[in-house]
Amino acid sequence: MTALRQTWQVSLRGTRTLIRQPAYLGITLAQPIIWLLLFGALFKAIARIPGFHGGSYINFLTPGIVVMLAISSAGWTGMGFIDDINAGVMDRMLVSPVWRGALNVGSVIYATITIVIQTTIIVLLAWALGADYKGGIGGVLILVVLAGLLGAAFASLSNGLAVLARQRETLIGAVTAVILPLTFLSSALMQQSLVPGWIRTVAKFNPVNWAVEAGRSAAMQTINWGLVGSRFALLAALAVLCAIFATRAFASYQRSL
Repeated sequence: MTALRQTWQVSLRGTRTLIRQPAYLGITLAQPIIWLLLFGALFKAIARIPGFHGGSYINFLTPGIVVMLAISSAGWTGMGFIDDINAGVMDRMLVSPVWRGALNVGSVIYATITIVIQTTIIVLLAWALGADYKGGIGGVLILVVLAGLLGAAFASLSNGLAVLARQRETLIGAVTAVILPLTFLSSALMQQSLVPGWIRTVAKFNPVNWAVEAGRSAAMQTINWGLVGSRFALLAALAVLCAIFATRAFASYQRSL
C-alpha cells in the first residue's frame, strides 16, 4: 500500500501541474493537428494509388497521427525531473524512503492521462474531417489504449535519460532524433506495401509501427485480434523494460552524487 500511495502522490503532483498550466495540452497538440490537416489534404490522392488499401487517406492517417502524438508528448516527460534536479528537489526525494519506482510510475501515469486527453481530441477532430471508425467506439478505445501504452514506454525512457543526462539540451536532442525517424520508418504515413523493402524490414522492429498497425486494425478496419493481441503484448513488454531502466537510473544518479 505504501508504494501505491507514493505512486499516487507523484502522479497527483503532475496532474496538479497540468491543471495549473492547461496550455501545455494545446502546445503539444499543435504539431499533430497541423500534420493531420496538412498531410490529410496534401496526400489524400494517395488513396487512389493502385495497391493502396484502407479507404480514404484520412482513415489511414489518423492512427498514425495518434501514435505520433503519444510519443512526442511522452518524450518531454523527463523535463520535469530535470527541473527537480536543478531545483534540488530530486536530491531531497532520494534521501527519503520513497520507492524509486514510484517516482517513475507516478510520472508515467500523469503522462498517460495527458496522452489520453490529447488523443481523444485528435480522434474527434479526425471524425469531423471525415474519418470513418469502422471498429466503433470499442476500436477507438483500443487505439487510445495502445497509444497510451506506447506513450508510457517513451515516458519511462524519457525519465531515465533525463536522470542520467541532467540537461535539457541532451533530452531535447534525444527526443528530436528519435521521433521523426521512428515515425517515417513505420506505416504511420504510408502503407507498407508502397515503401522500400528495407523500411518494411525495419518497421517489424519499430514499436511505433506496432502501435500504428494494431490501432489501425482496431479503429479503422475489421479487428484482427491476433495482430492487436501480439502488438499489445510487445508494447507492454517494452513499457516494463523502459520502467526498469528508469528506476535503475535513479540508483545511478545517487551513486554519482
